[in-house]
Amino acid sequence: MIEWLRKEAQSPQIELSGRPVPIEVKRHPKAKRLTLRLAPDGSAVRITMPKWSATKEAIAFAHTRTAWLEAQLAKVPQIRNPVTSGELPFLGRDLAIDWREDAPRKPKLAADTLTIGGPQDTLEKRLIRWLENEAQQHFEGDAAFYCERARLPAASVKLTRAKRRWGSCSSEGVLRLNWRLIMAPDFVRRSVVAHEVAHLVHFDHSPAFHDLLDRLYEGDIGRPNRWLSQHGRTLYASFG
Repeated sequence: MIEWLRKEAQSPQIELSGRPVPIEVKRHPKAKRLTLRLAPDGSAVRITMPKWSATKEAIAFAHTRTAWLEAQLAKVPQIRNPVTSGELPFLGRDLAIDWREDAPRKPKLAADTLTIGGPQDTLEKRLIRWLENEAQQHFEGDAAFYCERARLPAASVKLTRAKRRWGSCSSEGVLRLNWRLIMAPDFVRRSVVAHEVAHLVHFDHSPAFHDLLDRLYEGDIGRPNRWLSQHGRTLYASFG
């Protein structure tokens, strides 16, 4: 038992459904108890713990929750690499990737086909770069729209590659939005932008915040929330 804990402390991991998964332990000054979750892509078990807790307790806690973690892992979509599948998720639909070595490197979108050239071994990076550029443009347009509705100056927008949060709003008024939302339908992406713009006025989730969000967003906010709850993990299944 002591030897097992010693090894776990050096490189903690847990076996889930027949494969080892790393355990990432993080101490948080405001944490009052252990919290356990699986990374959205299933790549790690993440534990947040109080400063006074022992790491071995966190690792032991994870092992007591093996069945729950395996159930969560079963819900993680299989990685779907656009380079090998030939399809790129974009705005809620799949684009056919027409790669030709002699085609221009700059992607060209026509109907539901994205034509792109250049070396195939760097194709994935260039597809991600294209999606990020599209995300930046769409986010800026969305933010300008909702800021105008809220009678605010246009907010600064930055992309994030966060693995857990779809968006955030800083105290300086900067919106940070997950680039993967460009793969989701318009109504989903726009709901996240509207949510963060509402935080420019109300930096909480008070009734006043929700009232403003209902006025800003042009649809039923429950619809995109349900979509993200049911399908959000699929956005992480592209490119890994």
